[in-house]
Amino acid sequence: MPDTASPIRVLLVDDHQVVRRGLRTFLEVQDDIEVVGEAADGAEGVAKAQELLPDVVLMDLKMPGMDGIEALKHLKEQGSRARILIVTSFTEHRTMVPALRAGAAGYVYKDVDPEALAGAIRSVHAGHVLLQPELAEALLADDAPRAPQGRGGTLTEREREVLGHIADGRSNREIARSLHLSEKTVKTHVSNILMKLDLSDRTQAALWAVRNGEA
Repeated sequence: MPDTASPIRVLLVDDHQVVRRGLRTFLEVQDDIEVVGEAADGAEGVAKAQELLPDVVLMDLKMPGMDGIEALKHLKEQGSRARILIVTSFTEHRTMVPALRAGAAGYVYKDVDPEALAGAIRSVHAGHVLLQPELAEALLADDAPRAPQGRGGTLTEREREVLGHIADGRSNREIARSLHLSEKTVKTHVSNILMKLDLSDRTQAALWAVRNGEA
């Protein structure tokens, strides 16, 4: 779990300097958030993430050269532990869904209120998944990953409970408290859910739960 005594280390990745400057201005007044670096495109963002080891990366989607989705894929392949929060002006769900599939932990728009942005950073850092309401609706109606018929039936009742909490955006610690389990036991259940549903991370698990009526 995150060390609450240390500031959340944030990397800004956006091709517009004015946007990066604005984000930095918003965040530098937050006592528990530290902007550790900036990058102007996806490739530089991947390199800076390796160098600076941020806790959270604020990632634009549309950038020259390597875009945000490709950068997400590279970070995932490299085993980066940073949580990726997409910050973009694009609202089409056909853009959002691939970003979540690629490993993004959340999604906010560039006109987000500064306090809401800081809250989103804290939330994804704590292990939560942020889904905008319109995105959840799009996933229900569009081409989000769908498990083969009956696959959800392989989950135990306890795993279904844990999956429901994941879909609600709760961290392992919160799930443990709610279900009166140890964090280690919750982690085991999460691993079993991902294995049984053939999913790669808890973001995909949350999407699966929404799509298949488990949320």
